[in-house]
Amino acid sequence: MQTSEQVAAGILGIGIDLVEIVRMEESLSKWHAAFKDRLFTADEQAYCDDKALPARHYAARFAVKEAVSKAFGTGIGATMGWRDIEVQRDPDTGRPSVRLTARVQEWADAQGAGDMLISLSHTRDYALAQALILRRAAT
Repeated sequence: MQTSEQVAAGILGIGIDLVEIVRMEESLSKWHAAFKDRLFTADEQAYCDDKALPARHYAARFAVKEAVSKAFGTGIGATMGWRDIEVQRDPDTGRPSVRLTARVQEWADAQGAGDMLISLSHTRDYALAQALILRRAAT
């Protein structure tokens, strides 16, 4: 059995974010495509826009991006921007994952990042996401 210190040594970072769906609806309504294009990749937009309640899915993806940037300890800014983090979904299982742009992936590799585990959920009012970044195994 692993000690809590051994478990913690395997974790690079953890982040969580909660988004009010009504605020996402307001932003989408006010800023339209300009808002989407600034924060979301074309694939993310296609996925969300195909849903009956797009704002719910946009809010969840926004929360994932925030959670990932918090897990890395950078927030959204100079190190990574909104579109540097893309939320993907396994077509067979529905399991969410994250793809980083090449520049940010290179930076993450230099930090010792290994697997990223993502969880997201939404209700009528809120979207929640959590990101857990594991340290890359020593070789």
